[in-house]
Parts: sequence; structure tokens; C-alpha cells
Amino acid sequence: MAIIAKISNQFDRLSNNEQKIAQVILDAPESVVGLSSSAFAEQAGVSQSSIIKLAQKLGFKGFPALKQALNEELTRKKVLDVSGTLHGDIQQNDTAKVMAQKLSQSKLSAIVETTNALDYENLDQAVTVLNDANKVHLVGLGGSAIVMKDLSYKLMKIGITALCEMDSHVQITIAQTLNANDAMVVCSFTGNRKEVVIAAEIAKQRGATLIAITGLNDSPIRRMADIQLDTIADETQARTSAIYSRTAQNCITDLLFMALIQTRNEEAIELIDSASMTIDML
Repeated sequence: MAIIAKISNQFDRLSNNEQKIAQVILDAPESVVGLSSSAFAEQAGVSQSSIIKLAQKLGFKGFPALKQALNEELTRKKVLDVSGTLHGDIQQNDTAKVMAQKLSQSKLSAIVETTNALDYENLDQAVTVLNDANKVHLVGLGGSAIVMKDLSYKLMKIGITALCEMDSHVQITIAQTLNANDAMVVCSFTGNRKEVVIAAEIAKQRGATLIAITGLNDSPIRRMADIQLDTIADETQARTSAIYSRTAQNCITDLLFMALIQTRNEEAIELIDSASMTIDML
């Protein structure tokens, strides 16, 4: 799992002692991997029991399991950063080649971290809900709206009725037409955009199943969701577009699409082939 990202996103909700432990991990994750629980407790200025409690809070049996996961994450990052120089933000004076290498590395990292952290039981539940829904309402703003529009095309291609409008007012209007036989997929990396939250609240009130494609941070969308599909991307630096978070979101929607093709099998394949043959005849 993406332990460093998870700790960073949950930091403000941790207790004082937990924040001391988390800060040591964030500041020097490589050194933590080689520490015993007693040595780590001394360095963080807390008790060993506090370390165990935080490890369990993060989903591990204890400190050894946390260290193992942390070591695996650091190893993956070293593999992605083989040159040792292509990391950080794309700079103004970077050549096109350097920009391409940095961009591909960061996008690959978003995909790897997202697929490693994904709860696949939740993914299976989402596939079942989407497959059985009478209609699916897809909601997002900005870059997330583009991701949802792409998913709507994919769902319709395999016979699933998908509604996706870019205007937030129309999204709210559609939400009011949903019922218990329908589903809403909300895509928002922060999970706190007001317009999206309102649409999701209405969908929940109407009885629709709410699937959230969102970041790990605590948010209204994450709390409301019946099914959570986590996306992980480094959007902490200055940016001109949500490139990395959209990469993570597209990874999730493509997984949903492929899993739905598996579920619908021949029906989905026939629809895809039929559409392709019709287009080729134009």
C-alpha cells in the first residue's frame, strides 16, 4: 500500500503521539525500516504501544508489518527512479526529453500506487452495482468530469445506460431522478467540491448506490460513499492541471470497464464489435 501518502493524508486527524510517530516516518522513511520498535519509540519520543496502535490504525497487525510495507513501497519508488535524477517537478528549463521522462515516471507512479492500494473487494462490489443498475449517473467537475465523460462512453458501449453532463446544475437535476435501482459514480480527488457533494447527497436521499473515486483524505464524498475506490497521486506540488490525479482516476475507470466486459462477456463483446463494424461502414 502507499503508506507514505496514507500517513500524509491522515496526519491532521492523528493524536499528538501518533503525529510524532508519523512525522518521523515522513521525514526519514528509509531509516525507520531499519529500526526496532524500541529504538523507533525512543526516537519519536513515545511509547512502544503508541507505535503498535498507529500501525494497527493504518491497517497492519503491528510494527513489523508496517515496516515491511514501507520497505516495499520505497523499493518500488527506487525502481521507478532508476536514473536517480528524474524526480520532482518539471522545470521551466527542462528539455522536451527530460519533461517526457519526468511525466511518464510520475504518471506510472500514480498507476502503481493506485493499483497497489486499491481494495479489490470494493472494486468487485462496484462492478456488480454498475452491471445491475437501471441507470448510472456519472458526476465530476473539471478534470474529473472529463474522466467521467470517458467512462460514460465506455459504459454505453457495453450496454449500460450512463448519464454524464458536465454542468453541475444539470448533474444535480439528474440526481433528483435517481432511485434505489440506480447508481451514482462520483469522481473527485479531494472529495469536497460543493457542487459534487450536493449531487451525491441528493442521490443518497433518493436511495441510489454511491460509488466514490476519490483520494485517501477524509472528505464528505468519502464519508457518504457506499463503495470507495481510492486514487493516489502526488498533487502536493504546484501544478497547471490535475495530470497525475486524472491518471489515477483513469486507471480505476479502465479497470471497471475491463471487469464489466468480463462480467457481461459475450453480450459486451458483441455490442463492441457491432459498433465498430457500423462505424467502419460509414
